[in-house]
Amino acid sequence: MLNLKLETRNIYTSNLKQNTPIPKAQNPTTSRTTWITGASSGIGEALAMQLAVPGSTIILSGLEKIQLEPVAAKCKIKGASVHIIPFNLTIENEITAAVDKVQTLVTKIDILANIGGIGQRSLIVETPDSVSRKIMETDFWGHASLSSKILPFMVKTGGGTIVVMSSLSGLFGFPQRSMYCAAKHALHGFFETLRLEHHKDNIKVLMVCPGRVKTNFSYGALTSTGDTHGQMDKGKE
Repeated sequence: MLNLKLETRNIYTSNLKQNTPIPKAQNPTTSRTTWITGASSGIGEALAMQLAVPGSTIILSGLEKIQLEPVAAKCKIKGASVHIIPFNLTIENEITAAVDKVQTLVTKIDILANIGGIGQRSLIVETPDSVSRKIMETDFWGHASLSSKILPFMVKTGGGTIVVMSSLSGLFGFPQRSMYCAAKHALHGFFETLRLEHHKDNIKVLMVCPGRVKTNFSYGALTSTGDTHGQMDKGKE
């Protein structure tokens, strides 16, 4: 399992002196409620395990309930209250149903963590629109739709933090990642605008831009045929 340590980092570090310590985040509040998409594995699972403390509430979402159940069991052992809400980020009525369900289970969302996504391993010239659209619908539209739909509830209940899993590929292009990069760049535009529009409502936005992380993410990345890549990227073994 990924060992995730919560830290705050400024990606614009040119004004920092060498060896300047990076302040660590405070311990998770015991009454915090967090909704995590992509929670069945990788960074999503690691985040759930990090935030699962006695008195906390964790809402786990992903494609399949059976994949979320082992994560839920581990969170419960750590003392968290856990709800499982599976849905597909590319299907609007499933997103709407998930948002409606969450509002019947909890009185507030302190953190919405948009972690779920799909990768790409194909050249632009080889990639049909059908594959490109699936990547964009998952990695951008799904998160934008979910966040927009839960936003009124978060505003009404006093605000909260929306965490968005971007990537270094959201800051510049990368070969065989054309639509993945496009989706990540789009996330920055959308959520930076959301931050500006709802700062007055105590809505905070955290864009996370990791480099390579050793998870199984590359196994599920789409190739030009729409099939999965099915292997670990070189350099991550």
